[in-house]
Amino acid sequence: MGKLRSPTFLIFLAFFSIYVIWGSTYLLNKIAVTELPPFMLASIRFITAGILIFIIAYFMGSKLSVTRKQLINSIIAGFLFLSFGNGVIVWALKYVDSSFAALESSAQPLVVLLLMRILEGKKIKAMSVVGVVLGMVGIFLLVSQKQFMNQEGTLLGMVMIFVCIISWAYGSLFVVKADLPPNFFVNTGYQMLSAGITLLVVSLLLGDEWTYPTQWSGKVQFSMIALVLFGSIVAFTAFNYLLRTVSPEKVATSTYVNPVIAMVLGWYFLEEQITTQSVIAASVLLIGVYFINTRKKRVMFSRFSRRIKP
Repeated sequence: MGKLRSPTFLIFLAFFSIYVIWGSTYLLNKIAVTELPPFMLASIRFITAGILIFIIAYFMGSKLSVTRKQLINSIIAGFLFLSFGNGVIVWALKYVDSSFAALESSAQPLVVLLLMRILEGKKIKAMSVVGVVLGMVGIFLLVSQKQFMNQEGTLLGMVMIFVCIISWAYGSLFVVKADLPPNFFVNTGYQMLSAGITLLVVSLLLGDEWTYPTQWSGKVQFSMIALVLFGSIVAFTAFNYLLRTVSPEKVATSTYVNPVIAMVLGWYFLEEQITTQSVIAASVLLIGVYFINTRKKRVMFSRFSRRIKP
C-alpha cells in the first residue's frame, strides 16, 4: 500500500488527469456552448464544482477556514486560470473547433518558459528549448491547414485564446510562490467558487439568457456533469497539486497532450476531420513533451522527496 500512496504514483495520476481529462473538456465545452451562453456555462460549472468541493471537504474533516491573504491569492488564481483563462476560451469555442482551441493552447509551455526567463531570470535549458521548438512545429503543421483558417471568426478566436494562454502561464508562476490554502482540494474550491461568481456577474452584465438544466438537451446535461465532476473537481485539483510539486513548465506540457485527445474526440463525436498532416503534427507534439519532461530519474526523485511530505 505504501507504494500506491508514494509521491511518484500520485504525480502519475495527477498528470493522467490533466493530460486525458482536460483533453476531453474541449469537446464537452464545444457541445455545451452550442446551446448555452459561454459565460453562463462556465459560471454554472465552477460554482457547482466549488460548492461540491466544500461539501466533500467538510465531510472529510478538512479545514475550510483560510487567512485573508490566502483568500485573496485564491481569488487572483481563480481569475487567472478560470474566470479569464477558461471563460474566454469557452467563449472562443463559438468561433473555432474544439481541436483548434486545444492545438493553439499548446503554445503555453513556450509562454511559461519565456515568462520564467523575463520575470525570474531563469535560464532555459537546452532540452526544454528542443521540446518547445518541436511543439511549435507541430502546432504550425496543424493550424496551417485550410480547414482551420477558412472558418468565420477564426482570427478573433485565435487572438483571444492566445491572451488566455498568457493568463494561464502567469497564473502557473503565481501559485508556485503565493500563500494559498495548504489543502489542495480546499484551494481548488476557493478558486472555483470565486471564478464562478465573477463569471456570473459578467454573464448578467452581458444580458445572457439563463435557462434551467431541465431545458437543456441530454448531451448538454451530460457534458455539464462531466465538466463539473471530472474537468473541474478531479483535474483542477490535480493541476493545483502538480503546480506545488513539480516545475510549471512540466505542468504546462499537458497542453501538448490535450490537443491529441481533443483531436481524436472531435473526430469521433463531432466529425472533425483528421488528416495525415494532423497525425504527423500530433506525433511531433508528443515528442516535444518527451524532451521537456526528460530528466535523469535521480534528479526527479530528489526533487519530489524535497517538496512532498510523507
